[in-house]
Amino acid sequence: MGLSKTIWTNPTEYLRSVKPENPVLFFAPSVIQATARRFIDGFPGLVTYAVKSNPEEVVVENLVAAGVSGFDVASPFEIRMIRRLAPDAALHYNNPVRSRAEIQMAVEAGVKSWSVDSASELAKLVELVPPQGCEISVRFKLPVSGAAYNFGAKFGATVELAADLLKTVADAGFIPSITFHPGTQCIDPHAWEAYIRSAADIARNAGVKIARLNVGGGFPNHRLEGVVPQLEETFALIDRVATEAFGADRPALVCEPGRGLCGDGFVHAAKVKAVRDGGHVFLNDGIYGALAELPLVGVIDRIEVLSPEAVKRTAPKAPRIVFGPTCDSVDRLPGDVMLAGDIAEGDYVVFLGMGAYSTVTNTRFNGFGELTMATVLSAAV
Repeated sequence: MGLSKTIWTNPTEYLRSVKPENPVLFFAPSVIQATARRFIDGFPGLVTYAVKSNPEEVVVENLVAAGVSGFDVASPFEIRMIRRLAPDAALHYNNPVRSRAEIQMAVEAGVKSWSVDSASELAKLVELVPPQGCEISVRFKLPVSGAAYNFGAKFGATVELAADLLKTVADAGFIPSITFHPGTQCIDPHAWEAYIRSAADIARNAGVKIARLNVGGGFPNHRLEGVVPQLEETFALIDRVATEAFGADRPALVCEPGRGLCGDGFVHAAKVKAVRDGGHVFLNDGIYGALAELPLVGVIDRIEVLSPEAVKRTAPKAPRIVFGPTCDSVDRLPGDVMLAGDIAEGDYVVFLGMGAYSTVTNTRFNGFGELTMATVLSAAV
């Protein structure tokens, strides 16, 4: 996928002028940078970017330009990329499970911050990572709702195990810290409260004063018309509860947003291949392409339907079953998608807020998946 050199005013101008046959992701650097500054100005600590959510180099470059100086990396590929694009950035290797080869590579690359959620993986770090100046954050989990899906099914120690791990980290000479992840697209600010208070309990039970508390990702982007992310409210709650929970032992705070930083910086446009017998809508992109995340997190309802001339369809919305282009029957967007009732073949279905997990999950299954990225001054349609 290549980035077009022309800078367009907005997605509508591009669709009207180019009339693309393949799906397009519109990238708005101004939105990425404004969102980054919103986090940097509002969050009471260090803002790092979870690279996995959108590893496009232009995204990283714009975040660095806006002042982001730390990155949550999950693999040697991401470590090498950030070292090349932002040589002085802080790297937090917060994938809690790594091979010995991956650990050794990260040590050589100068990684100084790690996370862990099990005794066996902690033993690897103690064996292979020099403790001087290195931080190990113990990741724990809670049965807290409020997110699109819970990361605790795969990662995170129990509260009891976390206290044991934290004591081992401190005894081994590492800088002891704690981290958690409330779950992706977390729209309830209070989901962070229970985690922060539990983190304080873990530290007290371990008898360890932690250096930092990483409150994870989970910060949402704007996916639904009726649910606007409450970022400032969340920042204020995190700040207040950290002081209440830790008191004089309050640690420095870190966050690692992914979709919260990149999600609203992209708009996705797919072309209608067919409206089968006036019913089911078939698009030229689907769950094997840049729409792969929708079955996991839910359909975005910030959707516009544009005619082939890029004029908005204004008929009342009606529920439609929407399929992608492949011959696989599971290539379907979840539920019924509310689309303009006069949608027709050749129209464009435009999804706003599509920056997270769209470029990186796109495949060429069944010969589809050719995706263009175009730069726009504004993400508005």
